Amino acid sequence: MTKIGLEIHGYLNTREKLFCKCKAMHGKKHIKPNTSICPICTSQPGAKPMLPNKESTDMVIQTSLILGCKINEKLIWQRKHYDWPDLPKGYQNTISGSYAMPVGKNGKFLGIKITECHIEEDPASWNPKTGEIDYNKSGSPLIEIVTEPDFKDSEQVIEWLKQLKATLSYIKSIDKTSGIKADINISTTGKRIEIKNINSLKNIKSAIEYEIKRQKKEIPKMQETRMFDENKEITIKMRTKEETEDYRFITEPDLPIIKIERLRVDKLEGNLPETPHEKLRKLIKKHKIEKQHAEILTKKLEIVEFFEKVIKKIKPKLAIHWITIELLRVLNYTKKEMEEVNIDPYHFIELMDLVDAGKITELKAKEILNEFIPKSFSPKKRVQKHSKISKADIIEIYVKQAIKENTKAAEDYKSGKNESLNFLIGQVMRITDKRADFKTVRKVLEKILK
Repeated sequence: MTKIGLEIHGYLNTREKLFCKCKAMHGKKHIKPNTSICPICTSQPGAKPMLPNKESTDMVIQTSLILGCKINEKLIWQRKHYDWPDLPKGYQNTISGSYAMPVGKNGKFLGIKITECHIEEDPASWNPKTGEIDYNKSGSPLIEIVTEPDFKDSEQVIEWLKQLKATLSYIKSIDKTSGIKADINISTTGKRIEIKNINSLKNIKSAIEYEIKRQKKEIPKMQETRMFDENKEITIKMRTKEETEDYRFITEPDLPIIKIERLRVDKLEGNLPETPHEKLRKLIKKHKIEKQHAEILTKKLEIVEFFEKVIKKIKPKLAIHWITIELLRVLNYTKKEMEEVNIDPYHFIELMDLVDAGKITELKAKEILNEFIPKSFSPKKRVQKHSKISKADIIEIYVKQAIKENTKAAEDYKSGKNESLNFLIGQVMRITDKRADFKTVRKVLEKILK
């Protein structure tokens, strides 16, 4: 029987490193090497760690809570020893190992049991070909989420990871520019195999599927660590699996035990948002939103919260179209996230009311929505300038102007080229600055041209 467990790693979304005041530079591209460093994160002789920054500890606690974990009252730091050039002090500070108590333990998320959540520092970046070491990410705070081997196949793993990433994005605990990495533990009929540091959902899926097939052909007789070659889509043996004692864990003498008070945990828990799963269920059940639309809305917290504010004043059916299609279109085009712009829900509601009341055309509303980036405004103040033209006799004036300016298109339509009608409609919309009612323009054009 196939058993799959995950060890998920991600950079905490903090401003500073874990034990010093240097800026956390992980995930930032094109940064000059060794520009965010100090004696602490470069392990200079005599340098001692500062207390771990409160921001990182709070994020691990919140992550543990949202995954249903119990929070331990004490955090005991350990030294995890190993000898690699990216860790010159010879050990990594971590809340894991033989004598550690993780920040959170015994949780459950979407049917999968969570063994623990803990925090540790990141090593530096080492290039084995050149021997160069970049300490910019040395000391950055990492979270590790460890699951029980409850997964049965790759499809289940990928779907669960998608939900996990969406949920963690709601509390902004993980730096989204860096993404997550996973170590995968797989066993079929033999010993457990660990595949290290896989950095995309596609590669995670491929690695699991290859390793299951491999283990069925050659049953592993001993535990080992393997890597995934994404070009060949195979796993390759790196070494036999280390045991806990190989790391020679000892309690960190330079860091005190940190006590986590219940009041602090309660406050952090009270500030947690609803999860995407809870939001999805509420949208479908309470607001009668179709599942396909609800899933789009709940992908990002800022979008679904914006939707919830908007539907207090306008019909959900109208809001769905304008948020899931038009608003996302504008954000994608401008390469902006919702939290990067300032769109007042009440300005958006005003815009929808103007469309719903027939005071402006949908084309004009889309144009105004484009102008909401980066900051919205009250469209009511512009309503006279943008008011919809619906009367046929007024539209006829603009239709005749369009025909006069585009006689060839008019003749083409009369000779059977129906696409010329759409061109002429577009010309009327241009002349009226998109204020003319589209349906009326079509009717008037057809009447005159016939």
